[in-house]
Amino acid sequence: MSNLKNFLFTSESVSEGHPDKVSDRISDMVVDSYLSGDPFSRVACETLTTTNKVVLAGEVRGPEIKENNLIEKVRHCIKDIGYDQDGFTWKEATKIESHLHSQSSDIAMGVDSSGNKDEGAGDQGIMFGYACNETEELMPAPIHYSHKILRLMAEDRKSGKLKNIEPDSKSQVTFEYVDGKPTKVKSVVISSQHSADVNQTQVRDLLRPYMINSIPKKFFRRFQ
Repeated sequence: MSNLKNFLFTSESVSEGHPDKVSDRISDMVVDSYLSGDPFSRVACETLTTTNKVVLAGEVRGPEIKENNLIEKVRHCIKDIGYDQDGFTWKEATKIESHLHSQSSDIAMGVDSSGNKDEGAGDQGIMFGYACNETEELMPAPIHYSHKILRLMAEDRKSGKLKNIEPDSKSQVTFEYVDGKPTKVKSVVISSQHSADVNQTQVRDLLRPYMINSIPKKFFRRFQ
């Protein structure tokens, strides 16, 4: 590559069944549950998922939500994602613990204010993103097509069309950019949980159509 307008760019997407996404989905549900009862609720919830266990921990201030109701909502999240297997399921085999408690007065002082102030409470993070005309959705091509692959897989998995593929999947797409524009696909990686009924070759055959059907053919004409 001869200049800054010519480069390779890779983006990765993980499915709704990835452990990080499962935890995010459950934490979001907790926040939504409190905000639906009181839009001024304060919720700091962390979710841990591991083999047949989900643990909620954190501080909340808002309407009273019974622990059993929250646990049932956690099971609904897991069921909607599609987990019902040895090691993780929405059923009773997966133990769910809630260790949410009332927000401390010290934290409350940090987040409440009658006027403007700079201090607060919570984690800090840096993210970047931008809109562009590489796709109709105004998303950069690598992440757009990485997301699309997993979205189509999830739709077919839940409808029963895609069999033997389980919820935890990952996709990665690398584009070659020339003069700042995506011109061709350099590589596509799709990996997924699968049942013991299929081998590596069969998994490859099951997943290959999602690459072909997600990315426009023009980007494959010079595929290397």
